[in-house]
Amino acid sequence: MQNYTFYEDPGHGWLEVSLKELIELGIANAISQYSYVKMKQGTPFVYLEEDCDYSTFADAMAKAGKQYKYESVYQENTPIRHYMRYHPMDWAGFKG
Repeated sequence: MQNYTFYEDPGHGWLEVSLKELIELGIANAISQYSYVKMKQGTPFVYLEEDCDYSTFADAMAKAGKQYKYESVYQENTPIRHYMRYHPMDWAGFKG
């Protein structure tokens, strides 16, 4: 079972997933610019916005037969809103 972190602030929420995993699931190009990306220890992590991109991920996980769970973390002033916007073309060719 895969474990994730779901960050939320007073107005929104994001699931943290590695870009490598999105590529493996075949959905890296389906993620919108409403999600964010940040490098952590040399690995790009995508913060999937809760309204659309999270459901794309959840559907892909179900289709792949993968189970997951997440821990919620509330942040009054989350730094996620200041990360770079995710644009699939920025990561074209990334293999992980």
